[in-house]
Amino acid sequence: MPQTRAKPGVVVTQPAPPPVQRKAEPPKVVRAAVPEQLMADIDLAWRQFPGRTGIAVQRIDGDWITGKRFGEFFPQQSVSKMWVAMTILDQVDSGRLRLDQKVKITMSDLAVFHQPIRERVVANGAVEETIQSLMEQAITASDNTANDSLLRTAGGPEAVRNFIERKKLGKIRFGPGERLMQSQIAGLSWQQEYSIGRRFYTARSALPRERRQAALEAYLADPVDGAAPEAISNALARLAKGELLSPASTRLLLGMMERTKSGPNRLKAGVPAGWRFGHKTGTGQELDPLSTGYNDIGIMTAPDGTRYAVVVMIASTTSPIPARMAMMQAVSRAVATHHR
Repeated sequence: MPQTRAKPGVVVTQPAPPPVQRKAEPPKVVRAAVPEQLMADIDLAWRQFPGRTGIAVQRIDGDWITGKRFGEFFPQQSVSKMWVAMTILDQVDSGRLRLDQKVKITMSDLAVFHQPIRERVVANGAVEETIQSLMEQAITASDNTANDSLLRTAGGPEAVRNFIERKKLGKIRFGPGERLMQSQIAGLSWQQEYSIGRRFYTARSALPRERRQAALEAYLADPVDGAAPEAISNALARLAKGELLSPASTRLLLGMMERTKSGPNRLKAGVPAGWRFGHKTGTGQELDPLSTGYNDIGIMTAPDGTRYAVVVMIASTTSPIPARMAMMQAVSRAVATHHR
């Protein structure tokens, strides 16, 4: 401590000045840029395709997202089975449900459209399936009855909506279940007899075209199961990073997505050898010449472990199926091509 002399023989001490506090420099954050050629390729595929399309591509192990119309609502159709599965697994994680828990499915539980489980129910009058088995059928085979049975077990549509809200998944809606939603889209009022054979198709084709068209246009204008591609992409990223479910439940769902059988020629066909891909498709109704809700969402994993969430949603188009598939393949192929 410095000293000063006031009078002979008297020493006065003065406190040393405080050290100069230097403000710490914040760490520099280097943000990865979206590959310009990837954006260009996505833009080209999007502009050349005739239809209302939303695209989102997100680098899960990075900090960028790109795409087209990715903040708007698009019909999900069977993509929404993902939120049912997550709701079920969240309840498994909390101890409310068990994967080996049996669920009884009777004739009164049958749904509409794709439901491979129906044959066994019709043959036996009723079947019992574990929750895990129903999830496998709902995700990998997009079975509507399996999914609706899970939805009923979880507590209905409100339980799924609560999960979406609690997990802050953003712009993702969940509809009333397959039977009510699909009949509304067609301009019908649901009757359980529609679940047998092709009775739904027969009843729908008997409606005046004007009625069907009005119902379909109302759905497309404000889809009850609508979701923004960006919200779905973020949800896939959070699922992959283990932020939505327990490690065991995360592994289970991601594994099911990689075993998905539907849509082999959509996004999956553009994923090169050496990459892993797990996905969930969605397909809506048609009213010639218009097709609706043609979707595929998934997680691409590069050989070096880098992951991408990829979402392509076609709200409506007059383009034939091969052209829709080719557009989706162009997106997933571009992701792989410009990975670095």
